[in-house]
Amino acid sequence: MPESDDRLDRREFLRRAGLSAAGLALGAPFGRTSSPAKRPNLIYVFADQLRASAVGYAGDRRARTPHIDRLAAQGVSFSNAVSTMPVCAAHRASLFSGLYPSTTGMVVNELRVNPAHRCLGHVLTEAGYETGYIGKWHLWGNIAGNHEADASHYIPPQSRRYRLGFDGYWAAYNFNHQYKKAFYFGDSPRRVLVDGYEPDVQTDLALRFIRDKARKPKPFALVLSYGVPHDPWTDDNVLKEDVRPFEGVDFPLPETWADTPDPYMDRDTDPARWLAVFKPSLPGWRRNYYAMNANLDRNVGRLLRALEEGGIAADTIVVFSSDHGEMFGAHGRVQKLTFYEEAARVPFLVRWPGRVPAGSVRDACLGTPDILPSVLGLMGLPIPAGVEGMDLSRLALGKGGPEPEAAFLQGMGHTYEWIDGFEWRAVRDKRHTYAVYRRDGSEHLYDNVDDPFQKINRAADPALGPTLRGFRDRLAEKRRELQDTFEVCTWYRDHWTDGDRRILRGARG
Repeated sequence: MPESDDRLDRREFLRRAGLSAAGLALGAPFGRTSSPAKRPNLIYVFADQLRASAVGYAGDRRARTPHIDRLAAQGVSFSNAVSTMPVCAAHRASLFSGLYPSTTGMVVNELRVNPAHRCLGHVLTEAGYETGYIGKWHLWGNIAGNHEADASHYIPPQSRRYRLGFDGYWAAYNFNHQYKKAFYFGDSPRRVLVDGYEPDVQTDLALRFIRDKARKPKPFALVLSYGVPHDPWTDDNVLKEDVRPFEGVDFPLPETWADTPDPYMDRDTDPARWLAVFKPSLPGWRRNYYAMNANLDRNVGRLLRALEEGGIAADTIVVFSSDHGEMFGAHGRVQKLTFYEEAARVPFLVRWPGRVPAGSVRDACLGTPDILPSVLGLMGLPIPAGVEGMDLSRLALGKGGPEPEAAFLQGMGHTYEWIDGFEWRAVRDKRHTYAVYRRDGSEHLYDNVDDPFQKINRAADPALGPTLRGFRDRLAEKRRELQDTFEVCTWYRDHWTDGDRRILRGARG
């Protein structure tokens, strides 16, 4: 049977989460006392494949995310945040550069980023921050599907510019989602194997970094890129103690499930396999997905507790987000790389006690390129010239200010292969999502307020004719601004890369 709308009102969840910013429990500090002259520290945490609806503060009764819910109760939630291109590498390139995928050239996964852009790490390092990066990077690989070779993960000294300015502590890898086989690379070619569940180990490293840097005069900035809750959602890839609370919990098929897979999906479209494998597996996969989210939440709690016990919570901006969501059978789709809400919408929380109003919600149409200027705006740091996103820091601080009329989304092709036929573009404002496929010009228009599960495509509804035309004009205008010519996937390979999956250029040079 379809998944019901089993959700609590968001404000009620925030009330239950409680614990306002003024009520932070502080222990014996290991850091420094708050100083108005000191720039804030930054901890930017993002999960992989965590959709916006799969957390308690968003109203999901199944979720066990008390620490993430508390983070929402103590800060601001951007309720209309989306992943501009809902795949891993494209999001990361946009996150760190403030540019759209058409400009970074990161049009599919498993490409090597162009290091010419001025990025978050550069600004932080030049401003005197002690920087750290822990976890998944996914901007170095150029061998599709080969995630085992050390050369796919280790960035040698002569190529440090590919770390995009994160010149401090480095404990990263390009791609790994076998969470009981954790590893990372530092500044040497030796693979560091670690014993333990990967998110727990990464949090251990983060706590060590925080406690070390908090004692020093310089501010610190840490990016923590967790792999969970990205698949595989097999029983051997989760901890039993995390699964146990979800035993007996019902995980029905989504309301928009279809026994025929969506032909516009870039993979997993075999009808026989869809019914024989995906349909019966989805309940178990979702159970393990929620278990991974519970583990993620527990580790977020460890981070918050360290800031509070160290007396540096008020000095530290904490951002929590995700690179994209997961479809889990909705609209006849699995995976990501689509404009539908389950894949495109992501959580985006900002906590800065005493500065960001606790428990606030902003409905600005925040897209991935807006993150870099907004974070730097909060920190009082210069925003690089040429950034394509908008600084929304005033909104995070509870003030008025300009905001995007809509978010622009790009689907440049296949998730990681050079295959044509899956390209799309979309525009999402505070009420509607409009999308168009390149291969046949088919259009989609959804009312996300009256139809939150996007069951009815209203592109052919005469009553919405003016709305449809308005979105067409918005899309055309944004494409002209970005010089996005909406090509087939292989065109980008032939014009923007060296043929060996290294990006040479994007739409704007």
